[in-house]
Amino acid sequence: MIRARAAALSALLLFLLAAPAAADVTFFLGTNTTPEWRKTQGFSAGAGLLLFGFEFEYANTSDDLDTVAPTLKTYSGNVLLQTPFSIYGFQPYFTTGAGYYQEALQAREDSGFGFNTGGGVKVNLIGPLRVRVDYRVFRLTDDALYPTAHRLYAGLNLKF
Repeated sequence: MIRARAAALSALLLFLLAAPAAADVTFFLGTNTTPEWRKTQGFSAGAGLLLFGFEFEYANTSDDLDTVAPTLKTYSGNVLLQTPFSIYGFQPYFTTGAGYYQEALQAREDSGFGFNTGGGVKVNLIGPLRVRVDYRVFRLTDDALYPTAHRLYAGLNLKF
């Protein structure tokens, strides 16, 4: 009987003290600067609990045949370390992750595993609408034409 009461009391305390999970989705436009500035677009969707968050991200960078810059598609799962709340309307974060990439330039194609590291900030606008600014460095394995890629983007972020 005492164990049942202790278990019920513990469950009640966990329920009352638990912070609600927050989710968000971002649609972004930006640039991949490797080897030349090219347009990047994509989206991410994720969820967070206090200091940690998780997200899935897809991005597509267009090619440039004049500068021998390949198309780059990335699919990654990331972990975020973030402030648990906005500070003066800003929520900074650090992120790292891994995933799959596809690179193509004319008849040449490559795909493989890749890692990314970066950070950014989510800036409150109105209600659940925010602006997200993000910088990432990608490390591409296998025979990538450019094994290190840099990306900078800004996007609309909806928190729910």
